[in-house]
Amino acid sequence: MSLRKLLSQRLLTTRLFLHAETQCCCRRKYSLQLIPMGKFHEPNTETEAYQPGQMFFHKVFPYRGVVLHPWLARVDDRSQKDRTSRSERKTQLYYQVLVDETDSQHVRVENLSVTFRPPENGNRYSLFSQIYSIRGIDYVAHQDIMPYTVTEDAKPIQHELFDKFLTPVPDSDKSTRYVAKDILRSFQEANHPWLRLSDVYKQTTENIRVTVIPFYMGNQEVYNKDLEVYNKYWWRYCIRIENLGEDTVQLRDRELKTFSNNNSMETLHGRGVTGLEPKLSKDSPAFQYSSHITLECPAGYMWGVYTFEREDGSKFKCNIPAFNLQKVEVNLHDSNNDLKG
Repeated sequence: MSLRKLLSQRLLTTRLFLHAETQCCCRRKYSLQLIPMGKFHEPNTETEAYQPGQMFFHKVFPYRGVVLHPWLARVDDRSQKDRTSRSERKTQLYYQVLVDETDSQHVRVENLSVTFRPPENGNRYSLFSQIYSIRGIDYVAHQDIMPYTVTEDAKPIQHELFDKFLTPVPDSDKSTRYVAKDILRSFQEANHPWLRLSDVYKQTTENIRVTVIPFYMGNQEVYNKDLEVYNKYWWRYCIRIENLGEDTVQLRDRELKTFSNNNSMETLHGRGVTGLEPKLSKDSPAFQYSSHITLECPAGYMWGVYTFEREDGSKFKCNIPAFNLQKVEVNLHDSNNDLKG
């Protein structure tokens, strides 16, 4: 049964692989079974945020997830001719979500996690403070959310934090909804600066749309060769590459430039991204990955190009939009783009 037919019936299913070992050898036999998980319902309007606990199916990457927190982000689309100043940019809803662990193994998203460096003593960082990583967390645009409710007998997504963050509330129609626990609210408040999404950058070239979301991770005091203390500033950035056309293309090379506000610039060349050269086709149009950058000053920006190859062997360049790297002041009470559930 095709996904299109399943969607027309408003019935969400997931693939479950069952295996059994034969007695005469070590081979395993696999069978495919469709398991009912819930029912889709009408998506919210562009301005109506989904609340923590909302189950969903990703429209582009085929995974199930649950909303943890909504954010209102400024979107800078470099493809638009009538671009405005940062303060006047269009805003759009995005969501921090938990991703089902079984589904995440089969989607084209590399480094599906968030990393951050929380302060250990107030707003100060120790010399040896560690980088924390939480697996299975993604950021999703409002239009990519396909909301559904879980049926009474179905299991919610599989993630070690699901039961810690959310609690079930039975509904009268034999479905189950989930709401945030106090521990989820405490988690968001304690790590607000490192989880916050504030700016999104986009640019489309030759039907290839590149979306970049940067996150400030914090800074660290380090020693130089003269044993003088200075600061290093850390950012994580998530890049989604999407083929909006009909033709299959393959990413071959990347070139990224980094400019720091101390007037230093670096250029990075390499094959593919994260060791891969992904193909973007009509059936699998998108690829997403995350990476990190450190600067010796609290501000800078990055930009670059990807080189793609068509099926006929011809190549073309695709722009990576310039995006700001800006230190975020630690203020746990700052909630300008924080939408409370």
